[in-house]
Amino acid sequence: MKLPLIKCHGSKNEFLIIDETQQFQLSNDQRIQFSQVLCDPSNGIGADGILFYISSQVADACMKMLNPDGSEAEMCGNGLRCIGRYCSEQLDKSSVLIETMKANLEVCRVADIIKNVDSFEAEIKPVCLEVKSLPMMADSENFVDKIIPSLSKSLKFTALSIPNPHLITFVDEIDENVVRKIGERANELVEILPRGVNVSFVKLLAPQQIFVMTYERGVGITNACGTAMSASSFVSCYLNHNQFGQTIKVLNKGGMVNCTADLSKLMVKLSGNATFAQDIEINWQDQSFIISRIRNRDDETQAYQQLVDSING
Repeated sequence: MKLPLIKCHGSKNEFLIIDETQQFQLSNDQRIQFSQVLCDPSNGIGADGILFYISSQVADACMKMLNPDGSEAEMCGNGLRCIGRYCSEQLDKSSVLIETMKANLEVCRVADIIKNVDSFEAEIKPVCLEVKSLPMMADSENFVDKIIPSLSKSLKFTALSIPNPHLITFVDEIDENVVRKIGERANELVEILPRGVNVSFVKLLAPQQIFVMTYERGVGITNACGTAMSASSFVSCYLNHNQFGQTIKVLNKGGMVNCTADLSKLMVKLSGNATFAQDIEINWQDQSFIISRIRNRDDETQAYQQLVDSING
């Protein structure tokens, strides 16, 4: 099977796009195989997940996102921007509706966050603060700014789904080793979090500005996580650190995005880059592959690096 791929990223959260609307439709088992093989950086191409672009009866297209371990995420904010861009280019539309597991979400082209960096805004919803939505085993309907003794004796977490499950904690300084340790531990607590959870550490930088580092279930620490940055922004407003309805600048390991949290609509608007880095063609056979062609989109990669340099400089 000849298979064209696009390697893309949102805030350097890297994905491969596979378009199932052109020549074939994959089974779920095949999607799992592709994810486990192609995302592996040692033997595959390497990515944080695969975005499957599928025909939809209720929207312009459907997105399924699978993690490197083959598990399917309820949603993927950075990936949604990339799929939104792909769909908008396929249909020649500036705004498209994408079907996801939990909701149909609008993605629209917006002004470039820096020159020549294609940028899109995506709806991230629904936000739910009820622990049953994660699910999380707790003795209250909500879990807001509380300690989980079996996870940490000092860190306070807020639980929410958006619609992926998240735990958010605010700290003075972020230690990547601590993020990894707590993230791994949280995903071992199946008696509390039976379906796992994404864990984000958030540092308040200035009014309406935060830094977020996330341990993603099924992946580990990534450069960025779209739903985690959205969840962190929402919680920062809910706990009165920032303001609902106003743009929050969210920095991450891979760059930055803008988030606007809406309490009345229980949603977040997430805007940032949707960068296409490579066009790749592979020959797939018997759960293995050979790369037959790679075309680098150096202009997009260099433009995004200018954004990163402007943040770090």
